[in-house]
Amino acid sequence: MTRILIVLALAVLLLPAPHPGKPEAVRAGTLLVTARALPLDPATPGRRRIGALTYLGGWELQSANPGFGGISALLAAGPGEMLALSDSGILMGFHVGQGPRSRRPFIAPLPVRPQDRHRPWWAWDSESLTQDPDTGRYWVGFELQQSVCRYGPGFARVEACRAWPQIAAWPKTGSIESLARLPDGRFLAIGEMGMTGEGRHEALLFPGDPADAATGAPMPLRYTPPRGYRPTDAVALDARHLLVLNRRLTLQDLFTATVAIVELPETLTPGAILKARTLARLAPPLLADNFEGMAVTREQGRPILWIISDDNHEFFQRTLLLKFALDDAVPGMDRQAR
Repeated sequence: MTRILIVLALAVLLLPAPHPGKPEAVRAGTLLVTARALPLDPATPGRRRIGALTYLGGWELQSANPGFGGISALLAAGPGEMLALSDSGILMGFHVGQGPRSRRPFIAPLPVRPQDRHRPWWAWDSESLTQDPDTGRYWVGFELQQSVCRYGPGFARVEACRAWPQIAAWPKTGSIESLARLPDGRFLAIGEMGMTGEGRHEALLFPGDPADAATGAPMPLRYTPPRGYRPTDAVALDARHLLVLNRRLTLQDLFTATVAIVELPETLTPGAILKARTLARLAPPLLADNFEGMAVTREQGRPILWIISDDNHEFFQRTLLLKFALDDAVPGMDRQAR
């Protein structure tokens, strides 16, 4: 009965409606985060391999700041430099591990356009995040508002926002969970709950910046996740390969996750199917929780995968940050990750 109640509570919390756990207001300031190291498998502390991944480290993150947590998206810059975004429009910058620290840890709300300041705090359901490392610009996908916004370097200001009718057709409580920028400047959005009649997830390939008013209509695609899972984040390895993070909630295991790879066809046509191939599965007795954010970096030429969980600001969940090396045999690993 306890497990059933937990599953029901988590199912409700996955909906982006306001609830007592979410912080109503967060002021910009310094963020203090503690990181407790964890083994991948508590029963076998020496275990390192899981599918095509090698475990390099994992931490349970905690902070006394009430705005910390609820993380839905992640970016990483260099060894241990994390930039996380919550589902309440809150940015968090912090460092883990032994690498050099390039900035002070911080917490701050996303900037808001003057015409949007009337919106309630809970309406900023930010679920996805990507960037262009060459220009320093960022893009955020919002559920509820069903829009994509572009931010200037350092998140100094909102440069543009756009709502698309194709995205508006997706369920407001399960739309832009995944937003990836391809190296050639195209963007791919995958709906978490926007489904086709045959059970695939709707996806949109934008020819350019999805926040720009001049960008043409996106190409509709279809994403087939591992059986029983839903996509929660995506990152491009190169122009032809995409990593997708997927989650599932069941009575037996509670939250489990898979890391999958998608090979994009050289020529994409409307309605093309993007099929995921599982690289690794995170399920008990391994560390498992509500994994929603993913980032890829390189260390000494090696591709590094970071995964983070959303604790929903609840005491019975955790913010877990896991670090893996990807096998060299994984397609796209011989190119610079973006």
